This record gives sequence, C-alpha cells and structure tokens, in this order.
Amino acid sequence: MLVPYTIEQDENGVWCARALLRPGTGARGEGETPDAALADLRAALTLLTEEFGTPAELM
Repeated sequence: MLVPYTIEQDENGVWCARALLRPGTGARGEGETPDAALADLRAALTLLTEEFGTPAELM
C-alpha cells in the first residue's frame, strides 16, 4: 500500500513524517534521521490499519 506522506525537520532537529489516511485520521513518525522517521511512521501506520482496517480511499 502506498500512502502519501510529508517529512520535515523541526526546529529541534528531529525529523517528522506524517501521513493522512482519511480526513481526521493520520499517523506520525519521528526520528533522528529521515529514514528513522519513515520507519517510525510505517510502524504507526501498520498498527493503525491492523486496529481499524485499511481505509477504502487507499484500496
């Protein structure tokens, strides 16, 4: 499943990755590097879809 995401570095140097699954429902990941933030985001998305299912918008 491909999920659009954004990634940026905050003012403290932490990388933040965000993905919106549907309006009002999204996930966030953080890390010391862009790759770490994306790995954290993937883990959050996995947990979210396991608990609530994959949104129809992404199928």
